[in-house]
Amino acid sequence: MLVLRVTMVEGRTDEQRAALMRRLSECAARHFDKSLEEVRLVIYEIPKTHWGVGGRSLAEREGTSHGTER
Repeated sequence: MLVLRVTMVEGRTDEQRAALMRRLSECAARHFDKSLEEVRLVIYEIPKTHWGVGGRSLAEREGTSHGTER
C-alpha cells in the first residue's frame, strides 16, 4: 500500500482536488508498479493565515488579512 500526503494552501475547487487525487494516484501506481487500489491519498489544506513565507503569512503578503503588503 502507498500513502501519498499532499499539503497545500486552501483555495482549490472540489474538481481541482479530485483531478489532483486522480492524477497523483495514477502516477504513483504506475511508478511503483502497484494497482490503483493500493494507493491512498490525503490532502491537507492549510489556511493562508497559517502558511508562512519570509516570516509573514500568505494572507498578510497578499493583503487579505489584518496586515497589508509591504
